[in-house]
Amino acid sequence: MKTAKNARFAILTDTTLCTGCEECVKACKEINHLGKDRSRRWNGAIDDLSATRFTTIVRQRGGLFVRRQCRHCQSPACVSACIVGALQKTDEGPVIYDDKKCIGCRYCMLACPYGIPRYEWDEAIPYVRKCTFCYDKIMSGELDRPACVAACPQNATIFGTRDDMIREAKNRIAASPGKYWQDRVIGETEVGGTSVLYISDRPLDFLAWKADIGDRPLPELTAASLKMVPPTILVVGGVMAAVWWVIGRRMEMQAHSQHAVDHVGEAPAAGTASDLESEQSDGREIQQ
Repeated sequence: MKTAKNARFAILTDTTLCTGCEECVKACKEINHLGKDRSRRWNGAIDDLSATRFTTIVRQRGGLFVRRQCRHCQSPACVSACIVGALQKTDEGPVIYDDKKCIGCRYCMLACPYGIPRYEWDEAIPYVRKCTFCYDKIMSGELDRPACVAACPQNATIFGTRDDMIREAKNRIAASPGKYWQDRVIGETEVGGTSVLYISDRPLDFLAWKADIGDRPLPELTAASLKMVPPTILVVGGVMAAVWWVIGRRMEMQAHSQHAVDHVGEAPAAGTASDLESEQSDGREIQQ
């Protein structure tokens, strides 16, 4: 894909055009070799994001279909929460993942305001899994756009530079007054902006962890907390080491005390009497 220097690319989804066909889901699974979906005890329906489903269709009442995927935030909280740099924000926009660095702490799953990252619970060596925007394949020239976008038969999802996608969204809003909710490009400013944008005839608050997540980039909040992690680990480790030493010392002293009590009143061992007489004789010689 060719973009202007320093331009970031994005996806724009128009929910009024989506029919819920899930061709995007199928294309994503094929290009990423994700395999068959599996239901969970806590979620019988196979329609949510998972380690085998990087994008999905959320079905709402009234025939609303909304494609859910990683939002690839401009200032991603998951990246700021990752203590080993397994998640990185690229210059082109996508947030990508390096499983060779991941230690499985899952802080990214807690930090994401959209609840996107998933974990490979069924694997012996599990990793975090999420949409990567087909970044490697686009940068290598294998694809000219994400597979999910190319598969959409209704053009409900389109791809281009972020500036172009915002411009296209605003053009559609202007061309159809009153059609789109609050005449708003969802993702333009939320939590600092995202690379996956929406226009919809209804609010999409259900895609985030709360209705109003605000425009402030979340790393401004997470960074302050993460700075406390190293010193906290050192302090807690020191306290635990001190407690371990104190408990060990008490157990040792208790064992010695019990040993002394157990031997009170016992007859001297063989050779003890003669040894004592010898010591007393030596003492008298020294005094003389």
